[in-house]
Amino acid sequence: MGLTDLKIVIWCGNAPNQRALANKIAALYPVAGIVIDEGVGKKKKRNLLDWPAVLIDRIRFRRIYGAWKNLMSYYDMGFPQWPACPVLKVNGINSKETETFTRDLHPDLVIVSGTALIKEPLLSIGARLGTINLHTGLSPFVKGGPNCLNWCIANNHWHLVGNTIMWLNSGIDAGNIITTETVDVREAKNLDEAHKIVMEHAHNLYLRAIAYLAGSAQPYQSVPQDTLGKGNLYLTKMWTAIKRKDLLRNWKNRKRTTVTTPPMTVSLYRQSNE
Repeated sequence: MGLTDLKIVIWCGNAPNQRALANKIAALYPVAGIVIDEGVGKKKKRNLLDWPAVLIDRIRFRRIYGAWKNLMSYYDMGFPQWPACPVLKVNGINSKETETFTRDLHPDLVIVSGTALIKEPLLSIGARLGTINLHTGLSPFVKGGPNCLNWCIANNHWHLVGNTIMWLNSGIDAGNIITTETVDVREAKNLDEAHKIVMEHAHNLYLRAIAYLAGSAQPYQSVPQDTLGKGNLYLTKMWTAIKRKDLLRNWKNRKRTTVTTPPMTVSLYRQSNE
């Protein structure tokens, strides 16, 4: 199958970085449709009594919050519109509307990024090549959220900064791996640049993974995560002020840090080179 013959459906969140990814894919491949999960990232209403502590936290750790905000502003300016193709907006990705919309388009490949956890019947949607997912972290070593780069810096695990493209399954960042790569951010001038480096690498890795699937014969690479090692699952509730403080301290000392040897990664062409 030629690259220009690949019919893609994208399931993604509504953030500017997801819009940027969709545009980058659409610049190279026919995108038959996009489903935007508008339910992701909606903030819960806070009690008025919580606001003083929230404001103090935002001021104290403004460099951390600002890095992500500035990254979103960068993509918002660069990619103000979604690609020109059918778009379905849903309040939750696992809706009947998503299933019907996708099945009617008969995609060769479904691309997932930034949605809520995908469940049945979407897991069995039947795209000809399959359904693949981006994790902006190095699987299986760093999973969950709210941001794997921040967790790596806070834990002083510079060797675990990276991105993963995997086959989608029912777990949290748990599917068999197509490819992983590490990213060195220690030379970035600030946190803003570090986040941009990792996200740009994630988008580039996704495009290369799509090219690999379009240009290679089956069976495709599919490496079980437990064959590479074990890692940690991080949850938002674990991202405390103590960890944010650790991040700022470790970022300040990053150039004096001795980096541990990176773990095993999965090259896109690993099988053909063995």
